[in-house]
Amino acid sequence: MTGPSRAGLRRLIGPQDREILRLAVPAFFALVSEPLMLLADSAIVGHLGTPQLAALGIAGTILQTLVGICVFLAYGTTSAVARRIGAGDHRGALAQGIDGLWLALLLGVVLAIAGLLLSPAAIAAFDPSPDVADHAVIYLRISCFGIPSMLLLMAATGVLRGLQDTKTPMVVAISANLVNIGLNVLLVYGLDLDIAGSALGTALAQTAAGVALVVVVVRGARRDGAKLRPDRPGILASAQMGIPLIVRTLTLRVALILLTFVATALGTTSVAAHQVAFTLWSFLALALDAIAIAAQALTGRALGAGDVAGTRAITRRMMWWGLVSGFVGGLALWGLRDIYVPWFTTDPEVRRTLAAVLIVAALWQPVNGVVFVLDGVLIGAGDGPYLAVAGVIALVLYVPLALSVLWFDGGIVALWWAFGGFMLLRLLTLITRERTDAWLVTGATR
Repeated sequence: MTGPSRAGLRRLIGPQDREILRLAVPAFFALVSEPLMLLADSAIVGHLGTPQLAALGIAGTILQTLVGICVFLAYGTTSAVARRIGAGDHRGALAQGIDGLWLALLLGVVLAIAGLLLSPAAIAAFDPSPDVADHAVIYLRISCFGIPSMLLLMAATGVLRGLQDTKTPMVVAISANLVNIGLNVLLVYGLDLDIAGSALGTALAQTAAGVALVVVVVRGARRDGAKLRPDRPGILASAQMGIPLIVRTLTLRVALILLTFVATALGTTSVAAHQVAFTLWSFLALALDAIAIAAQALTGRALGAGDVAGTRAITRRMMWWGLVSGFVGGLALWGLRDIYVPWFTTDPEVRRTLAAVLIVAALWQPVNGVVFVLDGVLIGAGDGPYLAVAGVIALVLYVPLALSVLWFDGGIVALWWAFGGFMLLRLLTLITRERTDAWLVTGATR
C-alpha cells in the first residue's frame, strides 16, 4: 500500500476504530470457532443421512442450551476484570478471574452429570422420529463429558478479554477448530463411528482448548501474585453477579429452543433445513458479536476509569460497525447460498427449503448487528438486571409469534420471519436503554 493510501485509510479509520479492531478482529476468529465446529459437524454428519443431521440439530440445541446458560462465565468475567484493569487493580482483576475458573469447574461437573442422566427425556421432549431420537441421545451423552472443559474455556476466555487480550483465545480457538475437523473425519469415516465419532471428536478438541487457556490464566495469576486457591466469598460473588445474565441468557435459549421445537413439529425436512440455517445464523451472529466482545472490554475499562464521555463515544461507533457488518453478512448469506448449500446435504427437498429460509435470515442481519453490539455494551457496563428484564419482555411477546406458525399451519420460512420479530423486539429494548444514563455507572466495581 502506498503512502497516500495509508494516510487515507488512517483518516477513514480513527483511533476509536483501531481500538475496536484491535480487540474485535482476533475476537472474531475466536468466536467463529464454535459455529465453524458446528458447520464442520453438520457437513460431516449431513452426508451420513438426513436422520443424523436432524439428530445433530436437536442434540446440538440442547447442548448449546446447557453450556449457553453459563455464558456469564465469559461475559460477566470480561466486564468485572476490565473494570478493575481500568481502575488500575491488575492483581485484583486476575484474582476475580481465578474465582470465575473455580465456579466454571463446579458448574461444569453438575451440568455434565445432569446431561448424562436426562439426555433421553430431553430428546423426547422434541418428539422426533425414533431413528432421529436414537442418534440424538448418542450424540448428546458423549458430548456431556466435554461440558466442564467448555465452561472452563468460557471463563478463561473472559479473563483474557477483560485483560484486553483477544489474541491468545484466537490462537487456541483456531487450533482447536483444526483439531476438531481432523478428529471428526477420522472418527466418523476412518473408524466408522457414525454420529458418535462426531460428538467424541468435538468434545476432545474443546477439552484441549479449555486446558490450554486455563494454563495461560494461571501463569498470569502467579506472575502477579494473585491467589489460586478456591475462595468461597469470591466464587459466591461471581455466581451472584451472573444471576441476571443467566436470566437474560435463558430467555435467549428458550427462544431458540422454541424455534427448534416448532421446526421439528413441521417435519424431518424442515428440522434438517433449520439445523443448517441456524448453524449459519449462529456463525454470522457470533461474527457480529466480535464487536460486542470489544464493547464489553472497552466499556468495562472506560467505566472503571470513570470515562463516561469516552464510553458514549465508543458505543456509538461500535453501533455503526455492527450495522455495517450486518449488511455485509446478510449480502453474503443471500448471494452465496447457491454455492454453500450443497455442502450440507444431498437431499433436493432439504436444499430447496434451506435456500428459502436463508433469504429471510439474510434480511434480518443488520438488525442482528446492532442487537449484538448493544448487548455487549450493556454487559460491559454490568447492566445485567436490565438485560434480564428486557429479555423476558422480548420472549413473552415472541412466544405467540412462533406458536402461530403451528396454529395457522405455516411453514419453516414463516417460522424464521417470526424469529426475526424476536430480534427486532430485542433491538427496541436495547436502544431504549442505551439512550438513558442509568447504565453509565463508574468505578472498579458496579
